[in-house]
Amino acid sequence: MKKKINIAALALIMVASASAQTIYDGAKFTQKDLNGTARFVGMGGAMGALGGDISTMGTNPAGIGIYRSNDIMGTFGFSSFGSESKYEGSKFNVDKTRGSFDNIGFVFSSKIGNQTALRYVNFGFSYTRSKSFDKYMTMEGLINLGPGGTILSQTNQMTNQANTMIKENGDFISKLADDKINLFTDSQTGWLAATGWNGYLYNLNENKDGYIGYLPQPYSWYDGHEKGGINQYDFNVAFNISDRVYLGLTIGAYDVNYSKTSTYGEEYGEYIVENVNYGTPSYEMTTENKIDGSGVDFKFGAIVRPFEDSPFRIGVAVHTPTFYNLKIKTNVRAVTYTPDFDSKKLSEAVVDSYDFTNGVDYGYDFRFRTPWKYNLSLGYTYGSSFAIGAEYEYQDYSAMHFSYSDGEAMGWQNPTAKEMLKGVNTFRIGAEWKVIPQFAFRLGYNYMSAAFKKTAFKDLSYNSINTDTDFANAKANNNYTLGIGYRGSTFYADLAYMYSTYKEDFYPFDDGALKKTDVTNSRSKVMMTLGLRF
Repeated sequence: MKKKINIAALALIMVASASAQTIYDGAKFTQKDLNGTARFVGMGGAMGALGGDISTMGTNPAGIGIYRSNDIMGTFGFSSFGSESKYEGSKFNVDKTRGSFDNIGFVFSSKIGNQTALRYVNFGFSYTRSKSFDKYMTMEGLINLGPGGTILSQTNQMTNQANTMIKENGDFISKLADDKINLFTDSQTGWLAATGWNGYLYNLNENKDGYIGYLPQPYSWYDGHEKGGINQYDFNVAFNISDRVYLGLTIGAYDVNYSKTSTYGEEYGEYIVENVNYGTPSYEMTTENKIDGSGVDFKFGAIVRPFEDSPFRIGVAVHTPTFYNLKIKTNVRAVTYTPDFDSKKLSEAVVDSYDFTNGVDYGYDFRFRTPWKYNLSLGYTYGSSFAIGAEYEYQDYSAMHFSYSDGEAMGWQNPTAKEMLKGVNTFRIGAEWKVIPQFAFRLGYNYMSAAFKKTAFKDLSYNSINTDTDFANAKANNNYTLGIGYRGSTFYADLAYMYSTYKEDFYPFDDGALKKTDVTNSRSKVMMTLGLRF
């Protein structure tokens, strides 16, 4: 017997105990891309101790203290990015291209004098596209069976959420629906369970309390598109003390614009009961998520030249957490074709969250705090023809922190972060060789270790408004860079190429027996910086 869908549009009520954001969102907002001036990128970003580049105000603020002249520049680029997915013999590739305006900034250098310890006070500003969320990915294939031939399906996750609601607060989703409760604005109802129930994708368990799935082994497909980015605005002041010690402070402001559209579907083959062929049941669910907001952080740095007669430099920097105020909005639409035991054929149902939320996205404000970041760098120059830099950076992703808009810590996401995330180690190395004073070659490399433990998964609470159950555990990220540069008496131009690649284990939904989809993500980028030093 089919259930009756409650499509009354009630007023949108936001209760703090509902949740949508996950540690996978937190990881996106914590990680930064290698970006900035073409010189900085060409050297792999390993300029924390070398300084003298506008982009160093975002890694080691003391690097601006190296300046002895003014600087103004802008950077633009062109990227090609793609993903390759492999699941159970099926292979798919998605490739896209896009132009970008990556960086603009200036440094104003003010000489104090040669007789005082304080030689220069420099001021700088830099805008950088510090994170790009652009990503396309698709996969499909016959979902593998679990132990003992058990069925693996996203509908099982819907069922599990409905059963957990019973354990947590005694609520039966079928009774809530019969009582005309709006399942999509009820703070104790998960949207995944609500969508599945209204779409007839699971049933009451007639023999026990709770709910059970009934559909056979599915063939599934997934298509996801993420876009947006984080814009970083750095305001810097730096000091040169005796040409031996350099100190810097950067105040960073950020704005976030992230959106994700994901579509997941399952098809089950012919459904035959008591010699009646109902056809081929299926469903497809599309989720749209948007997160917007702003944040601020503080960066402190120092560079020391420990030996008076040596160009060797040591740099240290500490970045406070970035304190974000964010807003999340979401909506979901599912179309299902399930057996109708009265008509003996398939029946279509459309479940649209807009029908339950007065036609608007469901959303709320929250706060997010990234972990502290620590940076140690080394630099050495040989005359004016050769420079080499190396850096190590550490950030403990498990220390990220989610809270509601009133400051109350989230009791689901924060323990999950501690359990499933780990510290990230980043290594950078880069070199520059000036063939002649006006022309330079550059090489760089950096490595960022994985933030997710192998056992990590998207752990949704019983009342989560998330319906995009997919998640990907990214592995180590490698960036390979090279560049060339021209320096005139005033004008300069730099060109850089960067190739980035990382692999990840993708899962369209959470089930410990589900086989992973192997995904390889890559990005090629060409960027140019044009500037004036005077």
